[in-house]
Amino acid sequence: MTTVLPQKPEGTYTFASQPRAVPQRKKYRDSAAQQQNPRHCFCGDGPTSYGNIMYDRRVVRGNTYAQHTLPATVQPDPLELQRQQENRRRAIAKKRAKDQLRPRSPDPVEGRKHIDVQTELYLEELSDRVEEADQECQTDAFLDRPPSPLFIPAKTGIDVATQIYEGDLFDFDVECKPILEVLVGKTVEQALLEVMEEEELANLRQQQRAFEELRNVELVEQQRLEEQERRHREEKERRMKQQREVLKKEKETAEKIAARAFAQSYLADLVPSVFGTLSDNGYFFDPVERDVEQGFLPWLMDQVTVELDRSELGRLCLDGLLRELVSRRVDVYKQLDAEIVQARKEEAEAKKIVTETIPSDGDADASPDTDKEKSPPQAAEEEPYDDDQQPEQAPSDDTEAAQDD
Repeated sequence: MTTVLPQKPEGTYTFASQPRAVPQRKKYRDSAAQQQNPRHCFCGDGPTSYGNIMYDRRVVRGNTYAQHTLPATVQPDPLELQRQQENRRRAIAKKRAKDQLRPRSPDPVEGRKHIDVQTELYLEELSDRVEEADQECQTDAFLDRPPSPLFIPAKTGIDVATQIYEGDLFDFDVECKPILEVLVGKTVEQALLEVMEEEELANLRQQQRAFEELRNVELVEQQRLEEQERRHREEKERRMKQQREVLKKEKETAEKIAARAFAQSYLADLVPSVFGTLSDNGYFFDPVERDVEQGFLPWLMDQVTVELDRSELGRLCLDGLLRELVSRRVDVYKQLDAEIVQARKEEAEAKKIVTETIPSDGDADASPDTDKEKSPPQAAEEEPYDDDQQPEQAPSDDTEAAQDD
C-alpha cells in the first residue's frame, strides 16, 4: 500500500514506493547455464547478469584514437564529400593514364587472336583442371568415455550421538511471543499511519478547495479587467481611426482644390492648342470629302481594276487564239511542203522511167506530149500556193478585229 508522507513547508521532494517481497535467489549457481555460457553467471530469475566485463560487447577495447568517430551533425559535410569525390576521380584518372601508357602488343590481324605463351626456360603443362586423387583409410570405432564416479570423501573420526527431548530446542509459546508482538505492533502502526493519511488527505482537499475558490475569484477579476482593457483599447482605436479619416478627408479636399486650380490654369491655354493640333492632323474633317475619299474612290479603283482585268483577260484569250491559229497554219504549210517534195520525186521518177522506155527516135514526137503532161503538175503546184496565200489574209482580218475591240 502506498504511504503518503506529510509535505514539508519548504517544498522538498520525497518519494515512497509500494512495499514488495524480496525475490528468492538460488544459493548455488546453475551448472547447466554455466556450462552453456561460462562467461556469465545468471543468479535468480531476473535478467540481470554478472560476469567479466572484458567479455561485454559494450565495453570499448583497444586504442580509442584510431576509432571512427561519428560527425556531430546528421548531414554529411559537403566540403568533405566534394574532397572525397575529387580524390576518387583523381585516382581513377591516374589508373586510366597508367593503363594507357603501359606498352601493349599490337592488335592482331583479322582472323587471328593473341594467346599467352610461356617464356620460361622449362615449359610445363598448364591445365584448368586440378589434379585429384582418392585415398581411403579405415579407423577403429571410438567408445564413449564412462562417467566419472561421484567423489565421496573417506570417513574419519568417531561418531557421537546426542539425545534431545521434547522442549529442549523449541518452545512454541516462547518463540511465538516476539513474533506476535511484532505483528500486532506493525498492524497498529499501519492503522495509525492510515488514519493520519486520511486526515492529511482531508486537509489537502480542504486547502485545494480554498485555493480553487481564491483562484476562481482572481480569474473572474482578471477577466473583468481584461474586458475593461479591451473596451478601452477598442474605443481608443476607434477614436484614432475617426481622427485619421478626418485628416485624410481634409488632405484629399485640399489636394482636390489645388488640382482643380492647377487644371484650370493649365487648360486655359491647352484647349485652343489641342483643337489647333487636331485640326492640323485631320481629326476635324468635311463629311462629304471624307465620304468621297473613303467610299467613292475605293469603289472607283475596284471598278477600274475589274475592267483592266477583263481587258487583260480578253488580250490573253486573243493571244491564245492567234497562237493556236498560227501553229495550225505552220502545220498546214509543213504538210504542203511535204506533198510538193513527194510530187517532185514522183515526177522525177516518172521522167526517168519514160526516158528509159521510149526509144531515142521517138523523142521529138513525144516531146509535145511530155510538155502537156508537165503542165498539169505545174498548175497543181501553183494551186496550193494560191490556197496558202488565201488563208494568210484571215489572220490579218482577225488581228484588225481584235485591235478594234
